[in-house]
Amino acid sequence: MSQIKAQRIGWINIKFEMLVLTDEALLAGGTEFDADVAVVVAVTDVEVAKQLQSRYLQNIPTLVSFDSAPDIETRLGGLKVKPVDQVEKVLGALPGSQRKEALKVLSLVDEAWARKSSDDVRFALLVLIDSYVTPVTLLKNLRATSLASVQCMVKNCRSQILACILDPDCRTALTCLQNCAPTDQVCSYRCIVSYESPKLEAFTLCVLQKHNCLGLSADILMQPDVQPLQAFRGEPITHESAEDLFIGWLGRPNPNAKGAPFEYSWRVVAGQNAAYDQFPCQYQLFYRGKAKGSMWYDPVFKVQTLDERMLWRRRHYRVKRDIVPGTFYFTVLDNGVISKEFWRIVDVKEDLSWGLFYYSGAAAAAGQSYTGAILVTQDGTWPPESEAARISAALDRCGIKVWELYRVNNSGCSDPPLGIPEGSSLHSVIT
Repeated sequence: MSQIKAQRIGWINIKFEMLVLTDEALLAGGTEFDADVAVVVAVTDVEVAKQLQSRYLQNIPTLVSFDSAPDIETRLGGLKVKPVDQVEKVLGALPGSQRKEALKVLSLVDEAWARKSSDDVRFALLVLIDSYVTPVTLLKNLRATSLASVQCMVKNCRSQILACILDPDCRTALTCLQNCAPTDQVCSYRCIVSYESPKLEAFTLCVLQKHNCLGLSADILMQPDVQPLQAFRGEPITHESAEDLFIGWLGRPNPNAKGAPFEYSWRVVAGQNAAYDQFPCQYQLFYRGKAKGSMWYDPVFKVQTLDERMLWRRRHYRVKRDIVPGTFYFTVLDNGVISKEFWRIVDVKEDLSWGLFYYSGAAAAAGQSYTGAILVTQDGTWPPESEAARISAALDRCGIKVWELYRVNNSGCSDPPLGIPEGSSLHSVIT
């Protein structure tokens, strides 16, 4: 896992270098090393921790530890944050104190690390770099607040703000979102899907999408450069066949329903993105529209809300071909914010028993960039062991390991809101 993290840090900025060492290797080396940030993980032996701290880590300005001996010092930008005596605690609690600001950073890092997903661990490391080494472009929106933002909202969105505040669900959503860091997608999207409403959509559409009152921005991440599937059933991939692979099982005879057609393209087995791919009961519907060359994607999924309700949700994406067959741009208006995504078909088994799709996207007005990959099958069950090597190879091309995927809970999925518009068309060249 550590080597994967090191690789992904480099994808953010080629000047960033992450070195991963075991405590045994570091102690055996016998020389102090130079670094801006050090993160100690799972060093529980007190004596080993003391040796590391006194011999190798004492001159590193930013030092944090997780799941390790409790007496390892925590320093942020040269400031000792833990352990501290009572006087330091009192002084640090004063408004504007350096320690108080450092504790905010540490809280954000601790919260992200505790979720244990690969993207959250990367986020925690980037927060440390952004706060105490050099600004990280991906996290610039952590710093995006100003009086001008408030003035923009009051000037342009007064009625939408008032309507949201007076609506219990919308007000709860705003309160929930205020507790999330601007770039914490897991936290913010959980709030949104739990309390989404027309008033919340109107609020975000005005404040974020139309007027960008927070001054946020984000770009689609183009690293890693994941290449699409080149051929299927011995034939080169074309735009038409790639679209057919997305359409998958939709409209094909379902032997388990006495020949009635499948009502969905694929079911998601697992996904890599903690914010978007872990919802239960995920159905994918890809279909061609009435207009020439048009295509649509409707994901249907269940949400366990923060107040413990189970609700179905559905989104509606426009799909456009990119230049290279097997690559597509998706666009969706999700609760008032436009997200644009670049999708690639990485691999699909010749009998359509499984497929792997990779995406990278950005909700620019919300200041969020993201990536993910989803493993899909016809019935939502994991492919047989005989497919493990091929699936692993496909994931490797995405820079992802199998153990990073979240297994989707596909039980209790009765009565999903499926269906496609009348007049839609399906398969073209793959039968």
